[in-house]
Amino acid sequence: MTDSTAAPDTGHSDAGYGTQPAGRDVKHTVFIHTNAKQMLGALVSGYSLKRNSSAPDDFEVRILRHQDYPFLRAREGQPFLRSGRRRSWRNDDLQSFTPLRFMAPELMGYRGRAVVTDPDVFAVGDIRELLARDMQGKALICRVRPGHNRRSDYLASSVMLLDCAKLAHWHCERAFEEMFAFKRDYEDWICLALEPREAIGLFEPEWNHFDTLNRRTKLLHNTKRRTQPWKTGLPIDYTVRERRFGVVATRWIKRIESKIRGGDPRGVYLPHPDPGQEGFFFGLLRECLEQGVIAEEFVREEMARNHVRHDALELIDRVPPIAA
Repeated sequence: MTDSTAAPDTGHSDAGYGTQPAGRDVKHTVFIHTNAKQMLGALVSGYSLKRNSSAPDDFEVRILRHQDYPFLRAREGQPFLRSGRRRSWRNDDLQSFTPLRFMAPELMGYRGRAVVTDPDVFAVGDIRELLARDMQGKALICRVRPGHNRRSDYLASSVMLLDCAKLAHWHCERAFEEMFAFKRDYEDWICLALEPREAIGLFEPEWNHFDTLNRRTKLLHNTKRRTQPWKTGLPIDYTVRERRFGVVATRWIKRIESKIRGGDPRGVYLPHPDPGQEGFFFGLLRECLEQGVIAEEFVREEMARNHVRHDALELIDRVPPIAA
């Protein structure tokens, strides 16, 4: 089997993007977890965090790459527990990096503060405001998302502010292995249902603004996979989420929907309904290229891999500059 998660040459400087445990002088850190399919998003995300901070040297940005954690790759094709059912672990899934949300406290030596974000989260405001927030004794702060995945208790772990000293019970690899022993349900883990509710605080929606970009937005999250702006037109490459009538029926419905639209029978990524969010991403990407954060050759390689839409470089030339 070809390992589609092999680490690409990003053409960017590795300064500030390490994954080694924190040293003696613990610095506030933002961790962006990703795999090869979402690496471009992660790099743009890291750039946006520094760009839009009034004191970018006050925190580090570190990218956690799926391919750097062998315990994830070792479980390819094996059954694990999700929403009470057995699923097969796929390392080439678009979101195979999600267990790494729980790695940050270990890497920080269970000291200091950290923010964890998905690779499709982009700073509009200053992340220092979140890192400096009064946590009121909570171990972590996140956003509530009632009704998501038909759960009234769903908490979004896609962006979290962590007090690492209060999360000494987080051991990412051990917890991951428990899913395959059917002792831990992925869904309960990912929506923080296994944490004491009194240890969790809530921040405002704008710190994890789901496909919403307005004057209040601090962190824009292009959370709807089907409309991520850098993937428009590409064939769908993520695992179909099972609906209540079953995964096989879900796949057939998606194929029928796609054929009605005249598209690829596998389905394709669709344009984002908000052109402003597409413009924001590609404006950031243009700055990354201009400043040497990302090499143009890397973007071309990602286009060839079908990780990035094929007109990405054309869009970069067309979108207006982002306000300073």
